[in-house]
Amino acid sequence: MHSLQCALQVQRSLRWGPMASVSWLSLRMCTAHSSLSSTTCPNPERQEDGARKDFSSRLATGPTLQHFLRSASAPQEKLSSEMEDPPPYLMKDELLGSQRKVYLETYGCQMNVNDTEIAWSILQKSGYLRTSNLQEADVILLVTCSIREKAEQTIWNRLHQLKVLKTRRLRSRVPLRIGILGCMAERLKEEILNREKMVDVLAGPDAYRDLPRLLAVAESGQQAANVLLSLDETYADVMPVQTSPSATSAFVSIMRGCDNMCTYCIVPFTRGRERSRPVASILEEVRKLSEQGLKEVTLLGQNVNSFRDNSEIQFNNAASTNLSRGFTTNYKTKQGGLRFAHLLDQVSRVDPEMRIRFTSPHPKDFPDEVLQLIHERENICKQIHLPAQSGSSRVLEAMRRGYSREAYVELVHHIRESIPGVSLSSDFIAGFCGETEEDHVQTVSLLREVQYNMGFLFAYSMRQKTRAYHRLKDDVPEEVKLRRLEELITVFREEATKANQTSVGCTQLVLVEGLSKRSATDLCGRNDGNLKVIFPDAEMEDVNNPGHRVRAQPGDYVLVQITSASSQTLKGHVLCRTTLKDSSAYC
Repeated sequence: MHSLQCALQVQRSLRWGPMASVSWLSLRMCTAHSSLSSTTCPNPERQEDGARKDFSSRLATGPTLQHFLRSASAPQEKLSSEMEDPPPYLMKDELLGSQRKVYLETYGCQMNVNDTEIAWSILQKSGYLRTSNLQEADVILLVTCSIREKAEQTIWNRLHQLKVLKTRRLRSRVPLRIGILGCMAERLKEEILNREKMVDVLAGPDAYRDLPRLLAVAESGQQAANVLLSLDETYADVMPVQTSPSATSAFVSIMRGCDNMCTYCIVPFTRGRERSRPVASILEEVRKLSEQGLKEVTLLGQNVNSFRDNSEIQFNNAASTNLSRGFTTNYKTKQGGLRFAHLLDQVSRVDPEMRIRFTSPHPKDFPDEVLQLIHERENICKQIHLPAQSGSSRVLEAMRRGYSREAYVELVHHIRESIPGVSLSSDFIAGFCGETEEDHVQTVSLLREVQYNMGFLFAYSMRQKTRAYHRLKDDVPEEVKLRRLEELITVFREEATKANQTSVGCTQLVLVEGLSKRSATDLCGRNDGNLKVIFPDAEMEDVNNPGHRVRAQPGDYVLVQITSASSQTLKGHVLCRTTLKDSSAYC
């Protein structure tokens, strides 16, 4: 205990780099930099006066209030070419990767895919190399998820596998370093470091810029962690590096965090409060993706349609956006800023041949201007994810979702009236705290009433720190949760099959992704509604070159006549290669 106190005292007195005020570093030595070779601590009573004098002298030469005021008023974004000064206990060359090879594994949602690309962009600029071969890696980083217990258990199991790899590492090679990134690092920081001694680095979702320093500290044999959440980090100046060179689509993060505080959700505690990227930086990233030839962009955020860019002062007095009718928020209405409708409009204008999607929205944030824009703009996909979570108003109130079943159903009708032919998907939780059989029956009936095209259904998993953990009782037995989940899945598949079968006989525009995973003679792509479409790899006419026969390649738009449908997939035969603009005459 005394050693830890000494270490913390030294850390607090050091002049840190850019992550100074937010870095939590777990060191097992009691002094830093000049006395790393020492493993013993001086007697606290003898050194108390000296420590106070040392602290006072460091405080006197440290930053003043004016320093922090200047930092707060300075622009947040920095040129990517700027090099930060290293912390005093590291030399500048110690922050460089020296061509060490990094292996990245991604678990969980699309935000984690984007986080992986951000982390790799930062490490690549520091001199690290990327490898897809686990055996040759010098650094293994797992980008993790904490949304459910099963997701975390997957990581614990993976760590046990990696422990074997680490212990068998030849002494002639560079020591293998293992890091946990993302939500699980944020939620279980102490447990990970204490339970799995082989974990060298922890980095929360807002600490990826600090990875070079954390890995440099780990090279000295110490565990290093930075898991503090930020009120303003959006990585707006970090250009993500696409992990798949042959990809036809990309994720673009437009905001981070969530302010909704639904009782079941861990996200506000692992990713922090909402903050949005400046519109200009988002548009720049989308333009670069267009120049690289990508044909689809998905705008990402935990609550993507509550986007609010307040970086431009002239828009800070703008009126607040209206909520969906019958919906409320768990927080005070926010005023000013450039809102989601403005961003969606600007992004869709970058490249008329690039599809635009967005996820994951909250049903409360669908004002008419957003729905009208989706209807009018050809390259904004007519597909909306509308998480319901439950079909029972009583359960929705316990979840603090801010709407009733009736308000949700009214919104569904309004969306379908505003965007004819729209494809709807949703999230549902089976067995939330206090859910009765009647509540479950109401959720089943909502699935039948709305008839979603796609769905994501899960059994409830209580998470520590959430409001439900502190105020509610997880009183639905596990076997009941699983039985209800199976019933929801069965009903969803029945209704989704009916909904998707309405496409049979229709011609749909499909963005080709590549070969089908189940057949080397078939191609796979996605339609406007984000459903997978399978069709034979055959020669076809090219609309832009009459009389010219071609085979579809990844990134091509093709017209496919649908011949069959299931709950998850459409099948058909290809008609021709076309463009997004020209396809409107056929679909």
